[in-house]
Amino acid sequence: MKMSAPSLLPLFRSQLQGDLLALVLLHPDRSWTLTDLARELTASHTAVLREADRLVGAEILSEERVGRTRVITARTDTVVYRPLCDLLLVTYGPMPRLTALLSDLGGIDEAYIYGSWAARHSGVPGPIPADIDVLVIGRPDPDELFDLAERASRELHRDVNVHRVTPEAWASPSNEPFLTSVRERPLVRLQVHEENGD
Repeated sequence: MKMSAPSLLPLFRSQLQGDLLALVLLHPDRSWTLTDLARELTASHTAVLREADRLVGAEILSEERVGRTRVITARTDTVVYRPLCDLLLVTYGPMPRLTALLSDLGGIDEAYIYGSWAARHSGVPGPIPADIDVLVIGRPDPDELFDLAERASRELHRDVNVHRVTPEAWASPSNEPFLTSVRERPLVRLQVHEENGD
């Protein structure tokens, strides 16, 4: 199946390539197995393997063998590392950065990016998003959530707008125009909890 260029940054060959680069390069202190990457990116092991092979071959990522397991890390010693990270941060960066920030905040059941960034990530063509819209479901501390949005705005170099709703409001169908609009458009789920629900 031929993959089209991603709408977020059509310089990359696929959405998966952009997501993979952002995940690994924006977490240079972490190492990833191919299974970790496939799970985190909700992609097939084969697709992740192909992209990782290309990026290791281009010396953008590095790999190490631990037994039979391939471990992938960022190459931080190349001339393209810093400019590529800057570019990834303002395009693909909202997913890994917001996931990391929101994971440290208590009281969150679910979180999504919605609006124009989610639409571009989902393949809907259009201009580069000027801001990032985040829906937080739960009861986090409002002051901590505000501080988080301010920090994310500084890191991502664009406004991050956070809208909080209760789990009950999100779970029940309502006539509230905002929630109806959010549900009808692309949503990108942020994995703020581990797979086991912790």
